[in-house]
Amino acid sequence: MTVPISLQSKVKALGLAAVLVIITWAVSAGESGPPPVTLTVTATAYNSLHGQGAGKDHALAAWGDRLEPGMQAIAVSRDLIPLGLGHNAEVEIEGLPGVWVVKDKMNRRWKHKIDIYMGEDLEAARAWGKRQVTITFAAPVEEAL
Repeated sequence: MTVPISLQSKVKALGLAAVLVIITWAVSAGESGPPPVTLTVTATAYNSLHGQGAGKDHALAAWGDRLEPGMQAIAVSRDLIPLGLGHNAEVEIEGLPGVWVVKDKMNRRWKHKIDIYMGEDLEAARAWGKRQVTITFAAPVEEAL
């Protein structure tokens, strides 16, 4: 048995379906977050050797992490932290494979700079030198009021 449905009911149902699709799309688009941030910064390299860094324990990073050779860790200048490069932020660095993690922060005098951790390999750090690189990372998520 077929129940006749008025044209007006069909239009209302179609409108409701369209609204639900739009709401679903908007919610899912909002979950993906803002596009990643890409910056060009000065990049140098550092080691956890005596004479580098402050304090007696040269493998102890500013946020309390222990750096170990082989880690893909970086230090960031403090002006980059509010941009999304806080503790444990993941970063892609032009010219270097993989994902690097922010584990350390630099002295306040440095601006727009990262320092790439190279374990105890002093020669690798010297070979890296100082250069401009493009980094990509997730933008900070704004908190709802």
